[in-house]
Amino acid sequence: MSGSTTTPTSRFHSLSTTTSVSSLPGMVRGEEQTPLMNQGDVEAGHTTHAQYGSSRSRRTSVSGVEAPKDTSKHNSMFKKRVRYYVPSTAWIPDYSASLLGGDLMAGVTLAAMLIPQSVSYGTSLAKLSPTTGLFAAAIPPIMYSFLGTSRQLNVAPEAALSLLVGQAVSDYRRGDPHSRPEDADAVGIAVSTAITFQVGLFASMLGFFRLGFLDVVLSRALLRGFVTAVAVVITVEQLPPMFGLGALEKTINPESTLDKIIFLLEYVWTDCHKPTTLISFGALLVLIFMRAFKRYFKRTWWIERFPEVLMVVVLSTIISGRLRWDEDGVDILGVVPINTGGHFFSFPLKQSIRYIRGTTSTAVLITIMGFLDSTVAAKQNADRFGYSISPNRELVALGAANLVGSFVPGTLPAFGSIVRSKINGDVGARTQLASLVTAGITLLATFFLLPYLYFLPRCVLASIICLFVISLFSEVPHDLVYYWRIRAWTDLAMMFLTFALSVIWNVEIGIVVSLIISLLLVIKRSSQTRMIILGRIPGTDQWGPIADTPGAEDVPGILIVRIRESLDFANTAQLKERLRRLELYGPERTHPSEEPRRQPASTLVFHMADVETCDASAVQIFHELLETYQNRGVELFVTHLRSGPREMFKRAGIEDLLGSEAFFDTLGDAMTSIRQQ
Repeated sequence: MSGSTTTPTSRFHSLSTTTSVSSLPGMVRGEEQTPLMNQGDVEAGHTTHAQYGSSRSRRTSVSGVEAPKDTSKHNSMFKKRVRYYVPSTAWIPDYSASLLGGDLMAGVTLAAMLIPQSVSYGTSLAKLSPTTGLFAAAIPPIMYSFLGTSRQLNVAPEAALSLLVGQAVSDYRRGDPHSRPEDADAVGIAVSTAITFQVGLFASMLGFFRLGFLDVVLSRALLRGFVTAVAVVITVEQLPPMFGLGALEKTINPESTLDKIIFLLEYVWTDCHKPTTLISFGALLVLIFMRAFKRYFKRTWWIERFPEVLMVVVLSTIISGRLRWDEDGVDILGVVPINTGGHFFSFPLKQSIRYIRGTTSTAVLITIMGFLDSTVAAKQNADRFGYSISPNRELVALGAANLVGSFVPGTLPAFGSIVRSKINGDVGARTQLASLVTAGITLLATFFLLPYLYFLPRCVLASIICLFVISLFSEVPHDLVYYWRIRAWTDLAMMFLTFALSVIWNVEIGIVVSLIISLLLVIKRSSQTRMIILGRIPGTDQWGPIADTPGAEDVPGILIVRIRESLDFANTAQLKERLRRLELYGPERTHPSEEPRRQPASTLVFHMADVETCDASAVQIFHELLETYQNRGVELFVTHLRSGPREMFKRAGIEDLLGSEAFFDTLGDAMTSIRQQ
């Protein structure tokens, strides 16, 4: 050893507190972890102790005279808490001018893509004014920029979530036949405001109560079925305006997606408007070609960042105005008033409180789906750029963003997007300044540029939505082949069930039913105690699972069961039945109607090394189980029992029931005692 000393470095510093996950289609795993003690808090020699959780730390001299209060540590701790809960107070003061170019470029690029996209979502999907989508792309991102932990996440309206709002708006308009036609816009604004307000409230509550882990109940198969169904529903929603059948659709008023498919098959060949059809599908082909062209030249930065959607919107507007397509029957955007119901800012419940109860289920679904998409996007960027995010603080930030957005009547729910956030990072965004730039440009476009889109064909907006929907279908073939190859029949069934229910009935029923089934599957699996039968490995004193260890020998008349998890009220309810099946049939899966393959055991040994905790209900059920075996004359032994469960067994009377001689430290000691008897 040399005389020099080296300061030990923690081997955990390189670990990320996040786990990389798959796409929206994907599922978030893991939970944020905060170290209990910093490396600098450990000192050699004597230490001075302060009351944990108290800021009133005092230092006393040798003479016993109290020293002045050290307020610097208190102020430092307060600043750390502020920087933690309000991340903008960390990056704004330390902002580097070297990041400005990338953030500005990313903000302008996203605005060029987001403005026409938001107009499309507001009109074609949410069945509202274009301004509802634009406000959702401008107001919530400002709030998220100050509270969000992700540096690249862009918050704006999403296709699937806008579709859910549009279905709720249509249901209310269709369900009130006595309402006057001029009230339709007011109803839509009130319904959208009620949904956005509840979304913000639910997301904030989930984050406040640290429930960011709840996404684990949604499997990837369920999400894939939901996303695919949403893609189909959105496509069907856009086909009538693309064929020029919008007016006829309002007259016939087909309700479900299946009804709209039948409507299209019946009228598309006889009543489609040819100029509208040519314009919409021509614009879609141009957009698809431009996307393919950009992928081919993805290493050329100015081609990769070229805003093809904005180009199509501008060109189609100019051509429509010059050729007066509106005179040929093409539906155009027309005059777009800034319609927020009378006041730009208004308390959300003022006009929409009557719609709160009827839109709660939609708000819950939007909160869940929006949180999943946002968290996946945030964690992917965090892993990519080397920082950590907090799912709980993300929920609070997203909730606050939507709550603020709901104060502008009609604003759609806004969440993060995997695609937009990836583009944001690729172009150069390194802080939330990029989102602030995007929000500022979007606000300017809302108030000053909308009049210039007077001649924009609405069918072009539908084509833009279809372009973004194509990406939702991209991973479906891969997932289908994957599930088929690994024979994941349950996941395939869940995927098709979600898809079928969403298309035949509606998206809400599809996701709710599938979510209930998913929860039931989770409960079913968690209620089955994981146990294995141990056998002796020939020629050794070692024991291994009979099902997994080649040559492991079962001991005649003795059943050695290793319980592989902690015991609680859920997984011990079926413990008696599970033990009976192991005793009579072994580890193989068999039908209950078959004859037993094993003789009833005369001795039962519980290997409980993996049992870390037991709750009261589990101990009570285990006591009853042991009494049942004792009444049958079965000898009972317990090995490898930890101190915590051992204390619970002692208090519950299990040690008195079996006797202290039935407890052994190792399985070998127990088997030696059994052989001696």
